[in-house]
Amino acid sequence: MTDEQATTRTRDTGADTGPGAGAAPFAHWAEFFSGALSEVPLVAILRGLDADEAVLAAREAWDCGVPLVEVTVERPAGVDALRAVVEAAPEGRPVGAGTVTTPERLDLARKAGARFAIAPGLDDETVRHAQRHDVPFLPGVATPSEAGRALALGVRTVKVFPASILGPEWIRAVADPLPELRVVATGGINAGNASDYLAAGALGVGMGSALRGAGLPGLVEALRR
Repeated sequence: MTDEQATTRTRDTGADTGPGAGAAPFAHWAEFFSGALSEVPLVAILRGLDADEAVLAAREAWDCGVPLVEVTVERPAGVDALRAVVEAAPEGRPVGAGTVTTPERLDLARKAGARFAIAPGLDDETVRHAQRHDVPFLPGVATPSEAGRALALGVRTVKVFPASILGPEWIRAVADPLPELRVVATGGINAGNASDYLAAGALGVGMGSALRGAGLPGLVEALRR
């Protein structure tokens, strides 16, 4: 079916014909992230680790109850680490890829076994590629305009980055005009400020290097809903 035929079909049935219209995967994405972060609203970000180090860090996170582990793939070694963490994951534990900035990088992550993907920014074609393959995708935004564009694409859950620069008040301010938007705050989040972002309305927080000195079991219990 051509794009023109699809548009005509949705118009005839009275459906929304916006950029994200008719995209069933988007609803699944929102459910995936809200469900995974409902009890422990924390994403563990593993960056710059080799395969063995990543598996050890992931196991520590899983043992403490962290629901989502993200392995970043901005370097080739990251794909190897992602594959190793996927293979080590207990049944039912989804492993995701981070820094997925292009469709090509998304394909590498999918082939390595990633069940979801996260990006620091908003790239329309990567969003559409994730939609085509039904990979829950969390693109990054830093402005109300980018947040609005994500919603226009059909994305309802986004990563706010860099959260430490934007601050919890940014989340509160954007929630008024865009109440349907859910956010995961990432970038500069640590044990001392994570609860501030959750109190501001964030669905969850992402933490990377800060996890190493945070006392992970205590942090998980502090954030647990």
